[in-house]
Amino acid sequence: MTETIKLKSPIDGSIYAERPVATDAELNAAVERARGAQAEWAKTPIATRGRYMLAMLEALVGMTDEIVPEIAWQMGRPVRYGGEFGGVRERTQYMVEIAEKALAPVPASNPKDGFRRYVKKEPLGVVMVIAPWNYPYLTAVNTIVPALMAGSTVILKHAAQTLLVGERFAQAFEKAGLPRGVFQNVVLNHGQTERLLGSGKIDHVNFTGSVAGGRAIEKAAAGTFMTMGLELGGKDPAYVLPDAKMDHAIANLAEGAFFNSGQCCCGIERIYVHEKVYDDFVEGFIAESRNWTLGNPLDKDAVIGPMAQARFADLIREQKAEALRKGATAHMNARDDRDQAGSPYLPAEVLTGVNHQMSVMREESFGPIVGIMKVRDDDEAVSLMNDSPYGLTASVWTADTDHAISIGDRVETGTVFMNRCDYLDPALVWTGVKDTGKGAALSAIGYDNLTRPKSFHLREKV
Repeated sequence: MTETIKLKSPIDGSIYAERPVATDAELNAAVERARGAQAEWAKTPIATRGRYMLAMLEALVGMTDEIVPEIAWQMGRPVRYGGEFGGVRERTQYMVEIAEKALAPVPASNPKDGFRRYVKKEPLGVVMVIAPWNYPYLTAVNTIVPALMAGSTVILKHAAQTLLVGERFAQAFEKAGLPRGVFQNVVLNHGQTERLLGSGKIDHVNFTGSVAGGRAIEKAAAGTFMTMGLELGGKDPAYVLPDAKMDHAIANLAEGAFFNSGQCCCGIERIYVHEKVYDDFVEGFIAESRNWTLGNPLDKDAVIGPMAQARFADLIREQKAEALRKGATAHMNARDDRDQAGSPYLPAEVLTGVNHQMSVMREESFGPIVGIMKVRDDDEAVSLMNDSPYGLTASVWTADTDHAISIGDRVETGTVFMNRCDYLDPALVWTGVKDTGKGAALSAIGYDNLTRPKSFHLREKV
């Protein structure tokens, strides 16, 4: 019997899509096509590669009407938000725009008469992208586009929860006329993925997912010496200072905590508020959070949809129950018949009276729940912000830019925001520290992580 991957929709529990797993022969053929196409693709001028990327982008955007409800059915995001193509467009266009300069040879810093000396940036070869379901287009495009622009070929394995996204990318590249073998979408099980990573046939892997998944990737690839980018867990904090513009901070932090049902890599999971403004902030934040209501994602009025899987919602329920047992207070008092164990439907929740002995303040939640703590000063806030195994982003809410920078210098994260959160700027490198992973995406630095340096030391006068 042919093995299949089934996509269970969080909307109603039905099987929304089912696809056969590639046979070993089909997978080997895909890898060989990628390897065979790579040399010729690397010879293709960067400007020509860019035209393919922009044509793919337009083809993808042209599918918006079909893709938006597909996203809702696959992972539960309400249709009111449309697709992800504002961000996809911004990132794709920016990485195409900077490619010529970012990939240009770098001359030696100290010229020597009679010599030509420079470092060329060579493509890595075959790049595998293992993409997550939470932002299935945005996260995938972070590596797909720059890897192809750099001259590598790409094999995409998308999450089972968003099976159809890989197919949409393949359709868009086909419409763009991309040469055969340069981009391929494959459906694999975990065993096949691990064997492929250990085969030595992949030159670079980019994985976005859990810490456990990242460890599995490293273990599978051990001894191959492939390069990798790993964006793993997060527990992103915010610190609200007394001089913050309170209405702005409240509205943006509520969105940062609850958008996409809290299933955001850099979503806000914990908020530290200076004691001088704590009471006002909590009152305003609770009022704002009541606007984030749960509904059917196919309803244009729904603000929060179900989480992607019931087990994710059950984890949040367990964190909340533990926090309440230890003295926390829940403020939303949401009543929804769908909110029960085994259901992906979970209303937004705000907790106060929390501390770092509670898992909701230290372990990743990845759902629509946020804890708020009162702090005395910057030192206490920074200590608590750093009291986490993760380090993706942190946000500081203040009117004083220099103060924000001084705090940011002490916070252990890859990105520091001031007066905003939950955003990825393609001109700034996307990276993390500690258990959030390693590697870097986007910006010119992202190109450095998707190429290998090759030195040329040429004596021209003999």
